[in-house]
Amino acid sequence: MAEEDIYTKDGTVDYRNKPANKKKTGTWKACPYILGNECSERLAYYGMSTNLVLYFKNQLNQHNTTASKNQSNWSGTCYVMPLLGAFLADSYLGRYWTIAIFSIIYVCGMTLLTISASVPGLKPTCYEKDKCHATDGQTSVFFIALYLVALGTGGIKPCVSSYGADQFDDADPIERNHKNSFFNWFYFSINVGALVASSLIVWIQQDIGWGWGFGVPAVAMALAVVSFFSGTRLYRYQKPGGSPLTRICQVVVASFRKYRLALPAEKSLLHETADEAESAIKGSRKLAHTNELSFFDKAAVKLESDENRGSINNWRLCTVTQVEELKSVIKLLPIWATGIIFSTVYNQMSNMFVLQATYMDTHLGKFRIPEASLSVFDTMAVILWVPIYDRLLIPFVRKFTGHKNGLTQLQRMGTGLVISVFAMVSAAIVEVVRLGIVRRHNYYNTTNVPMSVFWQIPQYMIVGCAEVFTFIGQLEFFYDQAPDSMRSLCAALSLTTTALGSYVSSFLVTIVTDISTRNGKPGWIADNQNRGKLHYFFLLLAILSVLNFFAFLAVAKRYKYKKAINKDSVAMVPVDDK
Repeated sequence: MAEEDIYTKDGTVDYRNKPANKKKTGTWKACPYILGNECSERLAYYGMSTNLVLYFKNQLNQHNTTASKNQSNWSGTCYVMPLLGAFLADSYLGRYWTIAIFSIIYVCGMTLLTISASVPGLKPTCYEKDKCHATDGQTSVFFIALYLVALGTGGIKPCVSSYGADQFDDADPIERNHKNSFFNWFYFSINVGALVASSLIVWIQQDIGWGWGFGVPAVAMALAVVSFFSGTRLYRYQKPGGSPLTRICQVVVASFRKYRLALPAEKSLLHETADEAESAIKGSRKLAHTNELSFFDKAAVKLESDENRGSINNWRLCTVTQVEELKSVIKLLPIWATGIIFSTVYNQMSNMFVLQATYMDTHLGKFRIPEASLSVFDTMAVILWVPIYDRLLIPFVRKFTGHKNGLTQLQRMGTGLVISVFAMVSAAIVEVVRLGIVRRHNYYNTTNVPMSVFWQIPQYMIVGCAEVFTFIGQLEFFYDQAPDSMRSLCAALSLTTTALGSYVSSFLVTIVTDISTRNGKPGWIADNQNRGKLHYFFLLLAILSVLNFFAFLAVAKRYKYKKAINKDSVAMVPVDDK
């Protein structure tokens, strides 16, 4: 191996801040610690969140609509906070220290949550099982702990997937192919943690107690921190490139200052740094010029006044790479927006699916199945589909498409959007059948309708299949299409679709409840679901999902993948093929 091939060409360094040695750092030898961290962290998160709507309802004595909205709002916050974590990671701290700091906050939140559910005086007073009352103070402590967890997971979430992908050199074709597999196995590790959470942890919460039910996830989170720190010497580190928001604002300001200027016919005349692949942005490769959104190219037009100032004022003159950073983010936004409705569908697993299950037969012989544990079938579907997709489907589809990954990232995401429609249709059919039993046998005043909760399995399995296509496709797409110095921020941007999906779910519940309860009607989402029409809500989401898919087709057809210029090479390397 030549001397120059020993080190990575994507700007990464080792823990001593020296160029990263390919043989000693990164790739699959570093990934087990990152995947172990993610598996344990997701066990902690899902161990707490999967059953949360029932904790609100039964322990804090909240109505169905209130519990549903509180769950959606908290879940949404968990996926908005990544914007903060991503900003700190890309700008100042780097991904390693951002993960480390917010993991400690996470552990503190989980510990307080455990205390609030187990210490007398802080935990709700229960008169019998699942019939409790919480004071305002007890509720406040619980929500403080809950939102500390939201802050902690927000700091970690956008960084872990990007940090794992950083372990593979974009400029090395072999490592680059391994990175495509990393995203599949990263999502696999998420669902291994979720599998334990939705089975063992949910059972502990329901049959042993909420103190233990929150305590075990707290221990899992502590193990996640240990796993992460164990791999310190093997990791590759991407240097923070300064505030991406500042650079974006500089391009906008410089463009408007020169809005009257005509662009040069030869784009090579636009301002850029010397003829090296590494840009003026620390740790970032140059981006090739594109013709879209040409107005912002005016920020890179160099005037005599810029040359006479001695040093360059970035609020007047920006590099082509800096301009292309802004263009990349703007081009991602339409694709990003189409992920919101999918996330709204996904949110129903810990929301309306659980409430639907409370009015079904949850017994398997003498054993009572916790309603929230049905999400284990979503997790099993993901665990089943990831190796099938990675080892069987990709080689098979590649024969027809000629694409190295079988499907492009956008094709993969679109396939998941289509599959999600069938999940909502399946849930609606189950509810129609359940209400038919209620009407025929006059079961209006019982929660134990003689219809097995296992009829929900298809809707969970279909959501799991859709996740493998859309969510993993999003992870890969937003990482690859992000500029090097904005990868955490763009990963956070993709996660905000989950946040907005939760908020949209909460908003739809509010609107549907307001309209459907007029004139004294029980409404679609009634406290007594035997008198409600929950299937209408599921069908509404199915219709929105169909419309969303057609919107996705329109924006995906126009999208052009970015091109980066690798170090030690003047060739422009497309991140993916359309």
